[in-house]
Amino acid sequence: MRVFKFGGASVKDAEGIKNVYDVLQKVGYEDVLLVVSAMGKTTNALELVIKNYFEKSAELNSSVQEVKKYHNQILLDLFEDDKNAVFGAVNSQFSDLEYFLAHNKSPNYNFVYDQIVSYGELISTTVLSHYMNYMGINTQWLDVRNFVKTNANYRDAEVDWELTQKNIAKNVKRKILNITQGFLGSDENNFTTTLGREGSDYTAAIFAYCLNAESVTIWKDVPGVMNADPRYFENASLLNQISYREAIELAFYGATVIHPKTLQPLQKKEIPLYVKSFINPLLKGTSVSKGVDLEPYLPCFIVKRNQLLISLSSIDFSFIMEENISEIFALFHQFKIKVNLIQNSAISFSVCVEDKFENFNELNAILSKKFKVEFDENVTLYTIRHFNDQAAQTVENNKVVLLKQVSRETMQVVTKE
Repeated sequence: MRVFKFGGASVKDAEGIKNVYDVLQKVGYEDVLLVVSAMGKTTNALELVIKNYFEKSAELNSSVQEVKKYHNQILLDLFEDDKNAVFGAVNSQFSDLEYFLAHNKSPNYNFVYDQIVSYGELISTTVLSHYMNYMGINTQWLDVRNFVKTNANYRDAEVDWELTQKNIAKNVKRKILNITQGFLGSDENNFTTTLGREGSDYTAAIFAYCLNAESVTIWKDVPGVMNADPRYFENASLLNQISYREAIELAFYGATVIHPKTLQPLQKKEIPLYVKSFINPLLKGTSVSKGVDLEPYLPCFIVKRNQLLISLSSIDFSFIMEENISEIFALFHQFKIKVNLIQNSAISFSVCVEDKFENFNELNAILSKKFKVEFDENVTLYTIRHFNDQAAQTVENNKVVLLKQVSRETMQVVTKE
């Protein structure tokens, strides 16, 4: 079996959905499982619904209507007959969403987030499945929440591998086109959970691992994995082959093409992962598999914007020792702050972090009692794997360098633009 993942950009409108059909016609769809994200920017639109819900905003209803209108337009563009069953199926999902908004009693933001945001994937896969059937491809729509079981850590749930493996091995039919949702799972009480942002790639890897798939293909609007983001770097080049180890390194530093958790289950079973273009599906793309680390061998650039550079120094000039550092990291963990770079000297300790949940002010209040805290907001972290002098110059030119760290394979530079 092959596992294909189509992200939001590939199903953002009726043309996108039709293109998925064309891709499948070219590359085959028997014994394939499709993992599909929410359409276009639906996740962001549903995040606005959540914001309005918690703020008890008068805009709540209109923000839900916007999401409805967007999907309805796609349906009208795809299906000539508005009596098609897909209209009822999608309406029923919106009714469920509105029922939840009217009756939910939980004040837990992360719980509510997962229950609401999940409708993006449920609706996109419903539309895609109906369209494939309409075009003569027989599909089986799977509710991923019956397969991927997790703990109740909403918004960043951990997979219960044993239970998930059992569910998938027993209930996924072969020799048919299966369609399921990326990013979602459910806990032991059958409440919806999510696997962290960009978690759809991870879903594809979970299914591939449990089905012993022959490969996973992530279909994107780029020809494959580039050595740099073409939006920020001229002359970005396609990488033909990346080893699992190198891909995990790149993912660790924040290369957005492949989700960090995605690669581990694939590496365990040596299942190759391909990143290909849904615009030119017959091009080879990039293969992430056993083999050479990098081909062609080029510096690889990763950019992380909106970072926070925090420098802590001891108030009384005493050394910052192991127990201080472990205490600082325990706080980072507690406040869900992701550390991307660490540098320490005898009396100071600097970290470049991501404050996704906006908890820094609270953390700062605690740190300031023990340390002198300095911080720079909105800095950019550049990471260069396999750097050379020219690559280093590219990221340092015309910028204020706040911190720089160099190891054998990797150079990291924090800059203020």
